[in-house]
Amino acid sequence: MAIPIPSRQLFINGDWAEPLLKKRIPIINPTTEEIIGDIPAATAEDVDVAVQAARSALTRNKGKDWAFASGAVRAKYLRAIAAKIKERKPVLAKLETVDCGKPLSESEADMDDVIGCFEYYADLAEGLDAKQKAPISLPMKTFKSYVIREPIGVVALIVPWNYPLLMATWKVAPALAAGCAAILKPSELASVTCLELGEVCREVDLPAGVLNILPGLGPEAGASLASHPHVDKISFTGSTVTAVKIMTAAAQRVKPVTLELGGKGPIVVFEDVDIDKAVEWTIFGCFYTNGQICSATSRLIVHESIAAEFLDRLVKWSENIKISDPLEEGCKLGPIVSRGQYEKVMNFISNAKSEGATILYGGNRPKHLKKGFFVEPTIITDVTTSMQIWREEVFGPVLCVKTFTTEEEAIELANDTHYGLGGAVVSKDRERCDRVSKLLQNGAVWVNCSQPCFCQAPFGGTKWSGFGRELGEWGLESYLSVKQVTEYVSDEQWGWYQPPKQ
Repeated sequence: MAIPIPSRQLFINGDWAEPLLKKRIPIINPTTEEIIGDIPAATAEDVDVAVQAARSALTRNKGKDWAFASGAVRAKYLRAIAAKIKERKPVLAKLETVDCGKPLSESEADMDDVIGCFEYYADLAEGLDAKQKAPISLPMKTFKSYVIREPIGVVALIVPWNYPLLMATWKVAPALAAGCAAILKPSELASVTCLELGEVCREVDLPAGVLNILPGLGPEAGASLASHPHVDKISFTGSTVTAVKIMTAAAQRVKPVTLELGGKGPIVVFEDVDIDKAVEWTIFGCFYTNGQICSATSRLIVHESIAAEFLDRLVKWSENIKISDPLEEGCKLGPIVSRGQYEKVMNFISNAKSEGATILYGGNRPKHLKKGFFVEPTIITDVTTSMQIWREEVFGPVLCVKTFTTEEEAIELANDTHYGLGGAVVSKDRERCDRVSKLLQNGAVWVNCSQPCFCQAPFGGTKWSGFGRELGEWGLESYLSVKQVTEYVSDEQWGWYQPPKQ
């Protein structure tokens, strides 16, 4: 049954607004390759309007309506948004699946995470009130000092298409909890549920201008946000190449940025593991969300003594993955998000073969699916560290494999990458897991698992995977500015200078 796609405009200043240049972008269902609707496409002209709306939201009533309202006031709105999303979960999950191709069960889980994230930051918003004017211990009794936490201002939030509403929420919820006014720029490849967030904000009467939503092309909408003189901070999730452009634009105005970028994560599997448990986490870490995960552990580094058995089981588990229309019950692998991304993934596989690697399993379109941007789960062996498949992020269901002999060799292979987002170690030896966890150059390390993500724990990378942290208290702090206030409390003259003669 066709899922009706709501026809929306840009969401600016609390209401729907047609793009000033009247541009729109078609929505292509990656399962059927058919156009199923369209979304508005913002340009620099719309960015100017949205930024002005956001600035007005911060200064309205001298900031008392939002920026300097109590955290408890903002928490009420965040909880109301969570409640509305909970009501709409079945529809939102289906819209997400039709828009970006992920299995419906994953979209439903994403909506649960969206709800939980808004509720979590509502709690943190309330907690901010108790932290205001927190005293600082000073060495001189003639002074008192305290700290005020203030919203950083107008923030641009630029998010990708693999977790459209969830990635947006990772930024929107803490930004609003902090008292910022935000402009959300979703990916042109998947904006439908982010636009529905605008309708939710209308229904809960979120103050006008606090959240603005501008889908559009990166060079037209994203670049304008990044360089805008009245945007105070940029939080970006996406490719390293785009991040360099954003940092360059932000640097012209000494503007802070948070960057959560690509990855080429390792999963290191030692010889003492339960093989089936380790195999399942290996395929989950690379094939979940159709392999389109920035933190994917897409480089399997397995001990040579179990490699043959491990790969045999890995193939058998992969053969058992249901690849289908993502709305079908039991689907575990849907289509890649777009034709362009599909072709990119297939080129990676073709290049691996031409460089001498072996396609152990997969590497093609599933034979039973004639339409859609589907790629079989793919396992590539006989890989060298100079190959493209080892060094570059694929962003598709493609796993490359190397073996190791010693722990030192495993760590060296794991860290042999420009990226540093997520990594995993699998072993029954707790001390070894602790050692390896400390030595892996990643912002997140998973032990005996891969990819679990909780809004209470920090998330972010090192090296080419970016800097700054999202989620947890760290995510809230990234949208706050800390101000010290110090008062001289003595009745005595300061006494540094000689007083004038009477």
